[in-house]
Amino acid sequence: MSFSAGLPIADVVSEVREALASHPLVLLQAPPGAGKSTALPLELLNEPWLAGQKVLVLQPRRVAARAVAARLAAGLGEDVGGTVGYRVRFEARVSAATRLEVVTEGILTRRLQRDPELAGVGLVVLDEFHERSLNADLALALLREVQGALREDLRVLVMSATLDESLPARLGVPFIRSEGRAYPVDVRYLTADPVGRVEDVVAGAVRRALEEHEGDILAFLPGVREIRGALGRLADVNAVVLPLYGDLPVREQGRALLPDPSGRRKVVLATNIAETSLTIQGVRVVVDGGLSRSQVFDPGSGLSRLVTGRVTQDAATQRAGRAGRLGPGVAYRLWSPRTQALLPAARPPEMLEADLAPLTLELAQWGTPDPTTLLWLDAPPAPRVGAARELLTGLNALDDSGRVTPEGARLLEFPTHPRLAHLLSTGANGALAADVAALLEERDPFPVGTGTDLSERVSALRSWRRGEQGRGDVAVLERIERLSKQWRRTRNVPVDNAEPDHLEVGALVALAYPERVALARESTSGLARSGTGRFLLASGQGAALPEGDALAGSRALAVAHLDAGSAGWGQAGGRIFLAAPLDPAVLSTRASWVDAVRWDTRSGTLVAQQERRVGALVLDIRPLRDLPGEQRVEALAAGIRSEGLHLLKFTPEAEQLRARVDSLRHWRPEDSWPDLTDAGLLATLEDWLGPSLTTVRTRDDLARINLLPALQGWLTWPQPQHLDQLAPTHLTVPSGSRVRLEYRPDGQNPILAVKLQELFGLADTPTVNGGRTPVLLHLLSPAGRPVQVTQDLRSFWNSSYFEVRRDLRGRYPKHPWPDDPWTHEPTRFTKKRLT
Repeated sequence: MSFSAGLPIADVVSEVREALASHPLVLLQAPPGAGKSTALPLELLNEPWLAGQKVLVLQPRRVAARAVAARLAAGLGEDVGGTVGYRVRFEARVSAATRLEVVTEGILTRRLQRDPELAGVGLVVLDEFHERSLNADLALALLREVQGALREDLRVLVMSATLDESLPARLGVPFIRSEGRAYPVDVRYLTADPVGRVEDVVAGAVRRALEEHEGDILAFLPGVREIRGALGRLADVNAVVLPLYGDLPVREQGRALLPDPSGRRKVVLATNIAETSLTIQGVRVVVDGGLSRSQVFDPGSGLSRLVTGRVTQDAATQRAGRAGRLGPGVAYRLWSPRTQALLPAARPPEMLEADLAPLTLELAQWGTPDPTTLLWLDAPPAPRVGAARELLTGLNALDDSGRVTPEGARLLEFPTHPRLAHLLSTGANGALAADVAALLEERDPFPVGTGTDLSERVSALRSWRRGEQGRGDVAVLERIERLSKQWRRTRNVPVDNAEPDHLEVGALVALAYPERVALARESTSGLARSGTGRFLLASGQGAALPEGDALAGSRALAVAHLDAGSAGWGQAGGRIFLAAPLDPAVLSTRASWVDAVRWDTRSGTLVAQQERRVGALVLDIRPLRDLPGEQRVEALAAGIRSEGLHLLKFTPEAEQLRARVDSLRHWRPEDSWPDLTDAGLLATLEDWLGPSLTTVRTRDDLARINLLPALQGWLTWPQPQHLDQLAPTHLTVPSGSRVRLEYRPDGQNPILAVKLQELFGLADTPTVNGGRTPVLLHLLSPAGRPVQVTQDLRSFWNSSYFEVRRDLRGRYPKHPWPDDPWTHEPTRFTKKRLT
């Protein structure tokens, strides 16, 4: 029986079968509507190489997983839960008869962790791979390792409508392309980019499409808020208008996907979940608002957040393809051709932008604390991995070597971010932990500007559950309650609708965000300034509450969501959006005594004390009686680096030594002279200056250090002798005077400033550096003013001297101005002194 008859994918089914029969990994590109998701898995279900084993089909979204499973089951004439089933977060419809499971990404990762061999599974299909989600990249890396180490017979099929053109070559595997599209789609653009809210523009385009075209309409909007706005604006059209988004109840999702029972036209207002894998029956027109809301890691909240931006070109192609699944279609793109040309081709892989804490914990559980040992398409960036390890160590999920702890293994049992998993795993009040975790994971039910206290959100949720009229968006509270209910089931605790203890809420937030416990900022007197709304976090970051916020008088906070700081917030640092009051006693249970030796820039002194700390928060201090010399040197060196080398006073002799050595570094690089430039000295402070810091405590002490011996001690034998020979401090001139040389940076010729009468009879310009480097002569008048700069003394005597003589002998008649400078005796005296 053919399941792909009449579908474009039918043309390549045989090629896919043959490729999988002889290769463990195969790539397939097929356009939207080709049947790769809803027909091809059935065609492969009875292949000889599968040997009766199961097929797992990975879908990135729950809505798509359910819909694809329904279509596959319908192809067999069965209900979901028979041969075809699905597993998504908190929900499964499978049975002993199930051979083809459609699963979401986290489900596949959990299965691999429990059973690395994937016993009983013969094929894994990674669908919609163009999205390059973090979990999809992780799944491919783990599956490739399983194939190489445990299961040579395991097959992997990677599918998408648009794949990176470089992917086949990078993987070195067979690449199959299905060219056919189910039906042509007429793509139409606006002549100019629209002005106004996207829901208004989309609603207007939907009205036009209803008048000009037959069939159902699929319109893309960035999120639930915009969908609700468009629903209101289309309330009077002659069609059934339905929403479609991920948090919609399953029954409502089904209404959007299936034809209207009474045969009326249908308008589906959807987020980007409808871009891929879903076939919404009856759709002949797509209206694309051009915006997409995608997950981006937000350092302010420590979780991923949704950010609205322009759709990418590959996503726009996916959206337009929805119109051509059941017949010729039309796609309205609500932007101009000029904007289309400027759209990015695709989103960067999520691996390069996402919070890597979940992935890092998964890898530690897999037994791979070093991510570089896996075969990645794009390796996790090392700085993000480092930040993830620091967080997970703070949550007691990883040990110091990066290996998973028993607590870390428990966190993986909760299908959520490790922060919230830690809250759920360790929070003593299970019912309150479920409510707080659900509120932190879902959208804020309160409008912007109504206070930051998370406890008030818990109170509103519980009031709503009691059936009371209260605060908060009801639709959001419904979603929060669905999630809280799942967490209560996981913790096996009953619902609790009592008013929450605000400090207990804060303690739970502190479990998820240990680096964001905070104390009110202190005044210069050292006293807490409660009421200002300014706080210092354990991470060292400053943060502030909105003006007039009810939490401003708190002595301590546990902060959940904040930004990294913006214009207008000044020294306060970031802005706090969500927090809860915290009992300072909670901080005391986490504090430990540490030696604190540091340079205080404000007072210009060395601070040496023991501090009882939680991160950057100091709860108590006591004197440090014994200060190890190494700590003193490290702290003073750090202070000098932070303020600059100007804290040290270099005498002229010290500066000249630095210049002489710097000259030889440029003239003779093969001799390995030390780097005495500012950068070089700052980099090696502990080495050359350390012995001079044993009694230093203040800026004045630093300024009094005699730096010349310290710099001289930085030269190794026989460099001091070579320095005097090659870069002497003075040169003896024909008059008998010893004249100081001025050495200059970057290997410039040193300057010898000397009265020209002292050089009578000297033909060759003096040199240093063993005769390699001539000095730059500044020939001076009797008053010590430069009259000529030259490196060719012979030429000066033969030409320029006579011009100088004519100009100056009238002004300085007591000084010799001979007609023949070659034979006149050099002198530093006047004519009177000579006689």
